[in-house]
Amino acid sequence: MRYMTSEEIREAFLRFFEKKGHKILPSASLIPDDPQLLFTVAGMVPFKPIFWGKVEPVYTRIATCQKCLRTVDIENVGKTPRHHTFFEMLGNFSFGDYFKEEAIEWAWEFLTQVLGVPEEKLWVSVYEEDEEAFRIWNEKIGLPERKILRMGKEDNFWGPAGPTGPCGPDTEIFYDTGYSEGCPDGEECTPANSEGRFVEIWNLVFTEYYQDEKGELHPLSRKNIDTGAGLERFCAMMQGVYSNFDTDLFKPIIERIEDLTSAVYKTDEKKDISIRVIADHIRAITFLISEGIFPSNEGRGYVLRRIIRRAMRHGILLGMNEPFLYKIVDAVVNKMGKIYPEIVQGEKMVKEVLSAEESRFLRTLEQGMRVFDELAEQKGKIESQDAFKLYDTYGLPLELTLEIAKEKGVEIDVKDFDKYMAEQQKKSRLATGNVEFAKRYDYLDELPTSFRVKFTGYEKLEDESEVVLIAKEGRTVEEAYEKDVAEVIFSVTPFYAEKGGQVADTGVAEWKNGKGFVEYVFEASEGIVVHRIKILEGKLRKGEKVILKVDKKRREATMRNHTATHLLHAALRRILGPHVRQAGSLVAPERLRFDFTHYKSLSKEEIMQIENLVNEWIMEAIPVEVRYTSYEEAVKSGVIALFTEKYGDVVRVVEVPGVSKELCGGTHVRNTGQIGLFKILSEESVSSGVRRIEAVTGFEILKLVRDYEFIISHLKEILGSKEDEIVDRVLNLKKKVKELEKKLSQGKISEETVSERRLEDGIRVYYGIFDEVDVRHLGGIADNILKKNRGIVVLFSRFENKVSLVVKVSDELTDKYNASTIARNIAKLLGGSGGGRKNFAQAGGKRPEMIKTVLEQLEDLLR
Repeated sequence: MRYMTSEEIREAFLRFFEKKGHKILPSASLIPDDPQLLFTVAGMVPFKPIFWGKVEPVYTRIATCQKCLRTVDIENVGKTPRHHTFFEMLGNFSFGDYFKEEAIEWAWEFLTQVLGVPEEKLWVSVYEEDEEAFRIWNEKIGLPERKILRMGKEDNFWGPAGPTGPCGPDTEIFYDTGYSEGCPDGEECTPANSEGRFVEIWNLVFTEYYQDEKGELHPLSRKNIDTGAGLERFCAMMQGVYSNFDTDLFKPIIERIEDLTSAVYKTDEKKDISIRVIADHIRAITFLISEGIFPSNEGRGYVLRRIIRRAMRHGILLGMNEPFLYKIVDAVVNKMGKIYPEIVQGEKMVKEVLSAEESRFLRTLEQGMRVFDELAEQKGKIESQDAFKLYDTYGLPLELTLEIAKEKGVEIDVKDFDKYMAEQQKKSRLATGNVEFAKRYDYLDELPTSFRVKFTGYEKLEDESEVVLIAKEGRTVEEAYEKDVAEVIFSVTPFYAEKGGQVADTGVAEWKNGKGFVEYVFEASEGIVVHRIKILEGKLRKGEKVILKVDKKRREATMRNHTATHLLHAALRRILGPHVRQAGSLVAPERLRFDFTHYKSLSKEEIMQIENLVNEWIMEAIPVEVRYTSYEEAVKSGVIALFTEKYGDVVRVVEVPGVSKELCGGTHVRNTGQIGLFKILSEESVSSGVRRIEAVTGFEILKLVRDYEFIISHLKEILGSKEDEIVDRVLNLKKKVKELEKKLSQGKISEETVSERRLEDGIRVYYGIFDEVDVRHLGGIADNILKKNRGIVVLFSRFENKVSLVVKVSDELTDKYNASTIARNIAKLLGGSGGGRKNFAQAGGKRPEMIKTVLEQLEDLLR
């Protein structure tokens, strides 16, 4: 076999299958359009709808090199030659086109003729009941029977992904590395009886059955091929090395780690594990952040944070006590940037996000490690509650705590960790309020299963309808009376139910001799719209004919904000970069709120650029177009789809031509000019890697301007200045206040402010009462007095319902008078407590009215 680089292997694979009639497609995103998956975990993921028969394929033959990410075996990464988080999967796919014979023949042709792998180095396994695959390998390919292993369902049968669905047998191809350890004595070493010698390099899946609810298999009318070959394993095979980490994919990264840490690879096994962990994880980190995933405490962001912290932990084991991972990003970009340009475009962002996350973690890690050691020393082990505290308070993921415990030989029990986590999540949900559509509405069972409410709110704000169901307190009733609050389902409604971030419409329902206020509308289940109505007049009956009227001004204001939200999203992506993704939104009549992924706060200049761009689009009065199409066609045309949304076969596309194109079920203006104007009110952090913008449009901006006018007019009156002089006048006042505060702290006060009296032994006592003076300023005044005089100072400061005081005694008098004792004595009368040193003490109380009594008894209190 000749040595081949990773670039050469990728290219050879794709060109080979291109010649076999395959369409070569670029790698899909690591973030799949699949609500069941956080990440693209295999080459077939982008084609799941085709395999499932939900979508007709555009091409029946496809080949890809797909970037993938898995963390199920993350604890093994670095400890074995072939476990990875990020990896590349070479694959060829057939959708109802060729099947087993071609798939096997072409795999064998590519391995033996294109790559030149010696036939004697290759073994295969087949599903024990798949006679067809066995026959192809044995008779067509000519592989000896002893090198075709018949394996059970757990080894050579794929799927289904759930209890039902497409599935089928597979055949795996193994490469013999020659590694002899673990082979049984006196027997031939095979993939079935040895560990480590044979590497599975290619898996060919034959999707030919459908498994039903009973577990029975039924032949599919359209059979498919799904293959996956790990590029890293191909590289090890073609470069004559046993470990994937010794290939050209990892060598430059490991060399960079050696430069930064001064560790030398392959001189210390413990350090080698750490180096491999870092080399693997930095690839995953670089690709995830470049795709707009940022560290956080949930979802994909949590996975990224976990990977970063695990890599940092191993960096610490190599002696790194400052951010260093971001310095390795260059090595990844240099090696893989030509194949994946997104990491070149995102390099600067990756480094900034990673550096900030490293700094954040190092601050908490030191404290967390100290707490870990304290807990281990006190209890002799780490319990579930301790592990949760380390996670919740100090940011140590459970996986990292487990690793540390293992390294230090500390017993750890985490069986109740999930219970503490669930309790925290429950508190979090309670804090954010109830979500209507998360409830179960038993009264819906009384509706026909095919019933759906017809929504007419896109076209009209008023419509005729009929009462289908009335419920009160969760139970159906025939009638609702005046002052009742009922949940009502109509046959038709123009009212928009709260969803997709847009708030519900409000309005009125009118019927013969009656009227009700529609205060809230929600979708209790798909297509079932429920109206919460307060009956104002009359009686509402099931079957009643009604006129439903949406509050026009409220709806129009909401529409302005919803279209403005789309414009804002587009502006953020243009100005900040394509990594920006929607992370949540609120569209209400009075404002809009938009959460988005970004790694740092926006500058004033960026906010101004965003505002200007959105307002330019508004001024152009661009028509807003709405159309219905298939989900696949929409995505193909460049529509932005949200991972958290569920879309059916037919989707609604809202497009502002040349600006924005999104899947959206909300209500929008007819053209951008109807928005009027757009103004950002605030920009802030919501969580790590997620920012929030709040903004207003239309008449809310007029209201905002009038509020500002009132404030400016009031300031002009107070300051006695013109509008353009306000800032200077305020700055001058601020300067004077600072000067006065400085004078006060230095004790430069009038002689009348502090009084003086002599005790029987001739000692001078200085006392004074101030209003709303900070206690530290009282201390400054006392210091200033005793610089010039010898004696005792007692100063009070009154606030609305409390009092503070300081006591200062000249150093040469402390053998006779104790400031701490004096302060405590006075504090008792003032209803508080205090204390300090012999020469200085402070106290406070809740009875400022007793200051007069204190002064009357001052000589006794001083003794």
